[in-house]
This record gives sequence, structure tokens and C-alpha cells, in this order.
Amino acid sequence: MAINTPLSFSLLSSLTFILLTISSHAFSIEEASICDLQLAFKQNQLTSRKLVEFYIGEINRLNPILKGVMETNPDALFQADKADYERRIKAPGSLVGLHGIPILLKDNIATKDKLNTTAGSFALLGSVVPRDAGIVVKLRKAGAIILGKASLNEWAGFMSVKAPNGFSARGGQGENPYLLSADPCGSSSGSAITVAANLVTVSQGTENDGSILYPSNANSVVGIKPTVGLTSRAGVIPVSLRQDTVGPICRTVSDAVYVLDAIVGIDYHDHATQEAAKHIPHGGYKQFLKRHALKGKRLGIVRNPFLSSASESESQALEHHLQTLSFSRPLGNSQHGYTISTGTAEGTALLAEFKISLNAYPKELVASPVRTLADVIAFNQKFADVENIKEFGQDLFLAAQATNGIGNREKAALSNLAKLTRDGFQKLMCDYNLDALVTPGAGIARVLAIGGFPGINVPAGYDDSGVPFGINFGGLKGSEPN
Repeated sequence: MAINTPLSFSLLSSLTFILLTISSHAFSIEEASICDLQLAFKQNQLTSRKLVEFYIGEINRLNPILKGVMETNPDALFQADKADYERRIKAPGSLVGLHGIPILLKDNIATKDKLNTTAGSFALLGSVVPRDAGIVVKLRKAGAIILGKASLNEWAGFMSVKAPNGFSARGGQGENPYLLSADPCGSSSGSAITVAANLVTVSQGTENDGSILYPSNANSVVGIKPTVGLTSRAGVIPVSLRQDTVGPICRTVSDAVYVLDAIVGIDYHDHATQEAAKHIPHGGYKQFLKRHALKGKRLGIVRNPFLSSASESESQALEHHLQTLSFSRPLGNSQHGYTISTGTAEGTALLAEFKISLNAYPKELVASPVRTLADVIAFNQKFADVENIKEFGQDLFLAAQATNGIGNREKAALSNLAKLTRDGFQKLMCDYNLDALVTPGAGIARVLAIGGFPGINVPAGYDDSGVPFGINFGGLKGSEPN
């Protein structure tokens, strides 16, 4: 449920005087990067247990307001003790990367443990998954500590167009930590909120259309939407496998890259990873973390229509950043004849794909209260009060249920999307030989979504009210190293 709290103040600034910091030999956990934490581990300034205890304390203190965490893992301290032991005996891989680092997973990413995987819905509460999601297998192999599940737009925002961003029946209303009255965006709202508010080191989000890029933009964090298939979607509650992807949300680009390195690669439960594996560079992505990595790159800048709704302060800040970047020439989509809108075609395709994907997901569950989209709709009608159906409805569910596979209408929509991708974004990138397309905010997300293209959103500043905004870099498939 939503919190009845005055929403006109900034949580991060107003609570600064009571923020707790665990310090040892002048080491502060807040805002610490993965590299900072690993160095503190090596220098015996910190243990994974102390790190997890700090985050659990902060979650207990701030989550009643922010509602960014769905639930914490009762085994997190056990995992922390295991990491500390491995570090003491100098086990292979115990002093680098994600080893001993806590991570929150969006609540649509399956874990075969004591945590629930529900997409924020009571309909899946108590369901039992057959195995860890593909990326969770890789995270555990890297030594990461699964701290818990992050909140989200219920069903990744695909149940109702009326439900606000950050809201789910199980998790309540997630809040933007910079300004509680501001939109936290979604659907990976909790993943962004928790990283921004120092409730965890790093997090995982999922994206179908904007669900990583938008909340990263709104909460002043870094979000990477990988090329579709680069990271496994196996064990992730789906919207559409044509567009779904899994990626990191972190406070720094380097942290996001460390997480990306850990989760990419082949998973035989997701066939798309076999084709996309060709894009993974030998030696991983961290080799491209260089201060002057943009030198010599060809960047296309698109201001309109993305700056049309920006405030004056936002426009000025973004223009400053854009001018700082060296680029071949300014690009405007109308002057150069590139169409980057998707119309209604995406929605037509997604409704049918969602029904197919969601009907397939529960069939793999060991146990579940629901087995089909129709079951979920019936559950929501039966428990309308707890699922807030009277307030928000379930119009997208009903529209999806009314579809009947991929028929002529859906095929035409998919053909239209392919044409828009080919003649729009793809043509623009190739015609100008661009390494990346740079756009203010996250408004380019839909264009990247329909083509399965990657994007990264990085913090760029704050408007007059203190609400964050970012800049997005998008590229062709496999262009993450750029």
C-alpha cells in the first residue's frame, strides 16, 4: 500500500544527519564501489558479514518508506560467512569481482532458495521454481551474495496501464529516494531505488521496453540494457522473449561492467544466448573501462524530440554534457528522415507474445497457485482487494488473454517493427558509421527495445526540484564494448 508521508522533501538530503555508516580505519560502506569493497576485504577493514549486516540495517530503517526491497534472504549472512571463510583460506577467485558482494535481484528472477519469485503478485506467492535463473547460477558461481528481491512494477508493468510506476500488490508503492513525490519509473524500480539509497552494492533488473533505462535515469544510477540474448532469460518471469533482457543497475559504470561480465554467456535453457555469445569479447568487458574510451568514437547526438519536455536547467545541463562529447555531426531525426517511433505495432505484438510466454512459464514450476494467464486473471478477480483491481484494473491482462497466438494482425505488426528497425535506427547507425547514438534521458528505450539493441543510461544531473536525469548511449547488437 502507498505510504501516507509528506512527499515534498528529499529523503537522501533530509536524512543525512541520521544516516548510519559502518567505518573501520576510515572506511565507509556508503557509496563504496566493488573495487573499494574488495580492497577493504583485502586490507581486513571489512568482512562480507559486516557488509550484509550494514545493508540489512539500512533496509530495516529506510525500506518502510522507500519500499524498494520485496524481501531479504534469510541465508544472506550464511553466504557472507562462507565468502569470508573462502577469503581467509585464499580460495581461487575469492579476492576479485563479485565475490562476497551483496546483490538484489528483481522479483521476477527465480532463485531456488527460501526467497519467493512473484513479479510482485500474490498470485505467485508460494510458487516453487525448478532451478535458479540462468543469471543467478552465474552470480553464485562468481561468489555474489543474494541479499534478497527488489520490488518492481507488478508483472513488470504488463498488468495495467493505470498502475503507477513502482507499485505492486506485494511490495506496495516504491518511492524515488531523491524526491518522494517524483516518479521512480519502472519496471525495475526497486533495483534502482535500492542502489541509489545505499541499501545494496549492486542490483539486477530486467527490461522489455525501458524497464532498466528509465528507472536508472530517474534515480541517478547506471543501468545497462544488454543486447537481447547476451544474458539468459531462463527463469525470468517473461513479457516477450523477443525483447526481454536482463542487466545490471549500479552506482558506477565500472560496477555495472563487473556485473555484466559475471552474467553474460551461454545458458542451454535459453537458446538465444548461443547466438548472442558471438558478441562477447575475449577477456570480457572490463578491459574497455578506460578514462578516455570515447576518444576517436563516432557519436550521433539526437536532441529532438527528447529535449522538448525538459526543464530549462535540465536542458542547460544536458547541452553542457553533449557539447563536451566530441561527435561527427549533429543529427535530427526529422531533418534526416529517420523514423524512430513505433506506433501501436509494438503493443499489438507484445500482447500476443505475453500470453504465449506467461502461459509457458508456470508449466515449469514445481508448484504454483496459478498455471495460465487465465488463472492469474481469475485470481485477481477473486482477490480484487489485495491486488488493487478495483483501483487499477487488469486491462493489459484482459487484452492479452483475448489474443489467439501470432495471427495475421500480429505478423503485420512484427513486420512493421522489423521495417522500423531496419529503416530507422539501424540505417541511421550505418549511414553515419556511428559507434553509439547519444540521447537525453531514456526516451530512446523503445527504439532499442524493438530491435533488441543495447543501451546504457548514466547520471547527468538534477532538475530544479532535485529530480535526477541521465544521458543514454545506444548502439547496434553486440556494441557494448563501444
